[in-house]
Amino acid sequence: MDLIPDEELKTKGFFNLTPMVDFLFLVIALFATLAFTRTALFDAELDLAKIKESVPSSSHQKDVHVINLCIGKTGQYKWITEFNEYSMDGVPAILQELSKQQDLGLLSADKTKTKILLHIDKQTEWDPVAQLVYSLKKTGYFAHPVYELANN
Repeated sequence: MDLIPDEELKTKGFFNLTPMVDFLFLVIALFATLAFTRTALFDAELDLAKIKESVPSSSHQKDVHVINLCIGKTGQYKWITEFNEYSMDGVPAILQELSKQQDLGLLSADKTKTKILLHIDKQTEWDPVAQLVYSLKKTGYFAHPVYELANN
């Protein structure tokens, strides 16, 4: 008679899958979080508009007012016109200028007829862009980030 039965000394014939299942749940949670974050950050109803070289027709120009705003590397805002660039102190200054131009009749009362094009520097952080886009959206305007092809 042995002190330890032979059945106790034999190695078990199975592999413990518990840590692998735990790892699988962590991976699923990670990808679910990434998918939600991507949706929240990147799918905010922003359309990327391409600037064309051709000049729009005069009837189209009367219907839509185009405003060009630039966001620089350090987050500074500029209002760009045909002749000048005007530095803006922040998002409230831009919203105030939009309201002022609408009160003067330079912009249509229908905010969907005002197209705001955002010229964003590649090295700009996300925060100034997000502040401007969400503030414009709250007031009823829609921002359209644009890109320009580099001249070689």
